[in-house]
Amino acid sequence: MSAENEKLSPRLMNFLIVDDQDNMRRSVRAMLKLINYGKELFEAPNGREAWKFLTSNEAKKIDFIIADYAMPFMKGTELLSRIRSHKKLRDIPFLMITAEANKEVVAEAAEHDVDAYLTKPFVTASLEHKIDELLAKAHNPDPLTLHLLQARDLEEQGDIPGAIEEAKKASAANPRSSRPFRELGRLMLKVNDMPKSLKCFQKAIEINRLDVTSYHYLGQIFYRQGQMDKATGYFAQAMEISPRHSDRAIKFARLLAKKDNSTEVEKVLRLILKNNEGDADIQEEIAELAMDQGLFVLAIKCYRTILKDHSDNLHINKMLGIALQKNGTYNEAILHLEKAASKYGEDLDLLLSLAQAFLSMDMLVRADKWASIAHRLYPENREAKKILDKCL
Repeated sequence: MSAENEKLSPRLMNFLIVDDQDNMRRSVRAMLKLINYGKELFEAPNGREAWKFLTSNEAKKIDFIIADYAMPFMKGTELLSRIRSHKKLRDIPFLMITAEANKEVVAEAAEHDVDAYLTKPFVTASLEHKIDELLAKAHNPDPLTLHLLQARDLEEQGDIPGAIEEAKKASAANPRSSRPFRELGRLMLKVNDMPKSLKCFQKAIEINRLDVTSYHYLGQIFYRQGQMDKATGYFAQAMEISPRHSDRAIKFARLLAKKDNSTEVEKVLRLILKNNEGDADIQEEIAELAMDQGLFVLAIKCYRTILKDHSDNLHINKMLGIALQKNGTYNEAILHLEKAASKYGEDLDLLLSLAQAFLSMDMLVRADKWASIAHRLYPENREAKKILDKCL
């Protein structure tokens, strides 16, 4: 915490309350007012809006953040991750509110260095105690924290050997914490010392079986070494602990795809989809990977969901049409493909899908029409020629 913040009592601090539930934000605001905490109180309905507020030029200086774990658009841990990566914001005390302290929440909280978390429902006294406890730790950091902060500063100055020494001191200060070993592993990777990095991450998960970041790094190390079975095993363990990390999960799915394991790819993609039902970008990424693996039913599900809110998106219409055609649902495929043809009339995949759909329905004249366009634009394409031959 900065020297400026150290002088502030909670009564003089600006608080930011982040929760997608209006009544919860009002409840926390009322509790803070009851204990006279907060010079000014600000609110945001989700992590995305909170991030916009924190990084806007007109933003008030925030001294303390109280944020819900589960929110649409950007959940609490993603907001925290962004804050911890931002030099001006990273030392703001962060209290996470959770519905339940299950292993996934605990693992994510540890991964993103959450300062403390409070489980719903809670009373005013619990909130006051947690804020006071968190600020006391920030004002009087233990040796482990001091060494890790020094390691961070040295790393940013380009002194990696110095950072490594401070991380070693942190591990000596508290050998029961996995965090110093995780930092050591990451720093060893920076100096290309793969064997020592491997040992550090293995030590981290030996200490803390929920250290999901270390599992992820171990997966990366074995992937680099070409040991795909071990890499897959560690990525799978990271997914089991914390399945909500879509970027990590998609990387894992791509790794499985390289092993031609479409069954496991589908399992991972469906798990990602379950945890990101309202995110069109992630749904599109899932659909693209599903198409590559021949998982057309899953791709169709994703594209249909996206179109519910983006019916005029011609690219999605095109991709849904192609997926439907490959899955044998020709009438619906044609509807979407012909709609997309207004923009993608020279797209080879669209032309071939339309021609193949009509051919499969024995509508040879219309199949010939689209195959002819494809053949004219792409005279070397064999598939277009084959369809034309079948239309004779």
